[in-house]
Amino acid sequence: MDECQCEVSRKAWELPFLAEAEEVAGLRRVMALHLTLWGLSELTDAAQLCVTELVTNVLTHVGAGTPTTLTVSMAGTRLRIEVRDPDARALPTLLAATDGDESGRGMAIIEAITDRWGVILQADSKVTWCELPTNLTASTGHTGGHRVTRAETFLTLYRGDMHPAIDPAGPLGKAVAEEAAIGLIADLLHWLRAHGCDPDETLDRAQTHFEVN
Repeated sequence: MDECQCEVSRKAWELPFLAEAEEVAGLRRVMALHLTLWGLSELTDAAQLCVTELVTNVLTHVGAGTPTTLTVSMAGTRLRIEVRDPDARALPTLLAATDGDESGRGMAIIEAITDRWGVILQADSKVTWCELPTNLTASTGHTGGHRVTRAETFLTLYRGDMHPAIDPAGPLGKAVAEEAAIGLIADLLHWLRAHGCDPDETLDRAQTHFEVN
């Protein structure tokens, strides 16, 4: 099996706010939380930097206190970040900032760390957007690597033993996958106890391995 068939729901979300310097830290925390829930925590640093630069661009060129909206969604397998503000005239510009420049770096940073970016002009507003690449093969896929793939293999075999009428090669729904994982863990704990091992100690060691790896 090359990839997990368990789908991850990544529903688009938006957050209205007033563009203020002190708001940036909170927006970065919200971004980090959502990316963790989406299984895309490896994008946190880059996504937070994008949010910082896009909001700073609004502060610099439109003004503090501007009603602004942050929207985050999936564009295929890319993470899309959008910042909407009500000024369709102040357009972000990609400047050739030098090492000594203290400003003008925002869009150059966006250009450097994203796959692509752009501006959508509307009658009374504009949306500045950028997209970050992921390792996903589908927008609902995961980036768990070989550990998740290996677990998927065991879960599929385990579920097949429990429910032979269900095609083990078919998609694993979230609820079914969770119940299968709980059942497998419980059976493994029974197996450990039957062989003279301490299930609680094993769980503690497993939790340590999970947090480290």
